[in-house]
Amino acid sequence: MTRKHLKKSDHLWAPAGAHPVYLLDVATDLEESLLLDWLKRETGSTPTTLRIRSSRRGRKTNDDVIEDAPSKPSTYLIPLRVLWLPPEREGTRSVRWSDLLRLGDPRDPRFLRARLIAMFRKNRMALIAGAGRYLSDLEDDYEQSEYHESLESFVTRRAWRSLDVEERKLRGNRYKTPTFVAEAILSRSSFREDVGRIAIETGTTYEKAEAKATAYLHEIAADTSPLAIDLIANAIHKLYRQGYGEIRYDSAEIQRVAEMGQANPIVFLPSHRSNLDRLSLQFMLWENDLPPNHTAGGINLNFFPIGPLLRRTGVFFIRRTFRDNELYKMVLQHYLDYLIEKRFSLEWYLEGGRSRSGRLLPPKLGLLNYVIDAQRRGKADDIVLVPVSIAYDQIQDVPDYAREARGKSKESESISWLVRSVRSLRRRYGDIHITFGEPISTRSWRGDTSIDEPTIDVQKLAFEVMYRISRATPATPTAIVSIALLAARGQAATADELSVHCADLQEYIAARDIPTTEPLRLDDPGRVSLALQRLAEHENVSSHEALGRIVYWCEDEQMIRISYYRNMIVHYFINRSIAELALAKLESSEDISVNRFNEVALELRDLLKFEFFFPEKEEFIELVSSDLEVDVPGWKNMLLTSGPGDVLSKLGRKMAPWALLPFLDAYQIVGDELESLDHPYAEDRFLEDCLDRAIMYRIEDATISGESASQVLFKSALKLADNRGLIEESDVAPESLRERRAQFAGDIRDFRRLADELGARH
Repeated sequence: MTRKHLKKSDHLWAPAGAHPVYLLDVATDLEESLLLDWLKRETGSTPTTLRIRSSRRGRKTNDDVIEDAPSKPSTYLIPLRVLWLPPEREGTRSVRWSDLLRLGDPRDPRFLRARLIAMFRKNRMALIAGAGRYLSDLEDDYEQSEYHESLESFVTRRAWRSLDVEERKLRGNRYKTPTFVAEAILSRSSFREDVGRIAIETGTTYEKAEAKATAYLHEIAADTSPLAIDLIANAIHKLYRQGYGEIRYDSAEIQRVAEMGQANPIVFLPSHRSNLDRLSLQFMLWENDLPPNHTAGGINLNFFPIGPLLRRTGVFFIRRTFRDNELYKMVLQHYLDYLIEKRFSLEWYLEGGRSRSGRLLPPKLGLLNYVIDAQRRGKADDIVLVPVSIAYDQIQDVPDYAREARGKSKESESISWLVRSVRSLRRRYGDIHITFGEPISTRSWRGDTSIDEPTIDVQKLAFEVMYRISRATPATPTAIVSIALLAARGQAATADELSVHCADLQEYIAARDIPTTEPLRLDDPGRVSLALQRLAEHENVSSHEALGRIVYWCEDEQMIRISYYRNMIVHYFINRSIAELALAKLESSEDISVNRFNEVALELRDLLKFEFFFPEKEEFIELVSSDLEVDVPGWKNMLLTSGPGDVLSKLGRKMAPWALLPFLDAYQIVGDELESLDHPYAEDRFLEDCLDRAIMYRIEDATISGESASQVLFKSALKLADNRGLIEESDVAPESLRERRAQFAGDIRDFRRLADELGARH
């Protein structure tokens, strides 16, 4: 930062013929004297000045001083401010915890420290002027605005905004945050009108409804602070570096998204697999001089001291349920409207909660509905949705997920939970990988879609976001080695033996340009051995060394753990696996045709629709066909002339046994439990019974996968059963329900048998 930047400003002078009046945004008499001295030096005179309400301190003072401004057409208002800067270190001027512990916030020094800086550290002080406006123009804007406030408050907020723009040129874009949001929203005419409308509808007074709406707004709204942004970014860095090496990303991708945000509001929609997701994305933005997103957080995280800290870094808190609370919904809509209008970036997890399986969860449409509705009402011409994949080499939460899959309750968020989470990072977990999917313009997406059917539009949009997240998710060495381990189904294997399977997977990935976190080289047993050792460090695999070699295998709970890493990328192998099962099904069919193949593939698509994000049917069939073409060119002709067996033989090592069989195992358990159900259905008891059945099946028949004893998988199977009307008994005759449950179980059993038999072919 040069001396010129600290002392001069292009905005300091009024246009020719204008009468300048300088609005001093100051918190102390010292700041006022510094600005007055500056004005006198630069202008050579003593111009008219007015001290307005400080944006930094003393927010409760009034703005009546604006009334003292000369009320003539030539009056030109120019805001001025003193900036206090942290010391420059490594090319940046961010605040560190050490600054705060020594002398307090260097951006807001107290009297003696400020005076010493002004005298001896002038490079840590900047005098700035914001863009000026004619008072008459501001009065016109005020008359046309929807804000229910005094002219003085309106002018003061405009002055702050103008100064904020100049301040960011010195401090950086990472500090672009809204100020006095609640004050601005509460003064809007549209907000007050909606409060009045709901007061009438609910039979209460306006005053009571307004008081409750104000309380809701303060409960929801983030209260971002530049100080907290820096301090938390430094804390995040220290925190994640305890367990992770680096946060890896493509800087060019970030720059492209940032450029989109110059013209339109951005909504970041990340995958959600760890409690570190938001912190990782927040630090990446900070590191690239981008402001923190306004992130929707569950009200369960609003506990001391976490809640206040999160709120100061951009988190706004939402209640879990508020369906029947019209006033709350109205307040939330106005808050989101404000952020969208002002082009502040938003962020939330479409999945709602963290994935306990590694696969992406079905999207929740709530907040997306609010955002699309805001665009329909003209709050923005376009809104850009950015799918974000956050992947990890290993995740410290996986042991907890495995326990939950076995029926244990999720631990509630609390101070003790926080301490344990931080302690769990004191081990090596590899790196964190952030990648962006192709952004979606909501304006382009909507196209000719009828506004009369908004739910369908938003649902398709949400599924498209999830699909793009899945396509942006990179394959990690951990995930590929986990696949090889799970394919062994509990049998011990050496790194050399596992590397043969890894090499096949690596070839498949390369042939389809699937993204990876690094060049894989997993045909090298040494690289496979390194990945196995890292898994073993966290007790995710078992090992034994003797006779000059080390063998690795998985116990049942370890299978659930490492299935998490397989599931992060299993979607890349699903089309191929479905094709294998469809071909295997055709081997016993009299109708060997492409049409029959497509019918079976669609049956499997329907069976697995609660596990994976499939495109529309026609596109899905095309993708399955094109995937087969990669390995078996001309497979359709071969199917008709040589039969499905020859096509299968050309495919080499089969993928359905490890990609689909574990899901089919769990589905068979649910199907069998439904078929034998002889008492009224109750979900909690049913899930416990499924878990008992899975354990017994595993003991009696080792061909059932150990990872299938998972309530996460059972719940997906139950969604399918419910979708097919196999849960409730009230609307159908008992005999019919029993028959359909038996048919459901039988269909799954057939596909499961085919997948199991495919495993013996290689």
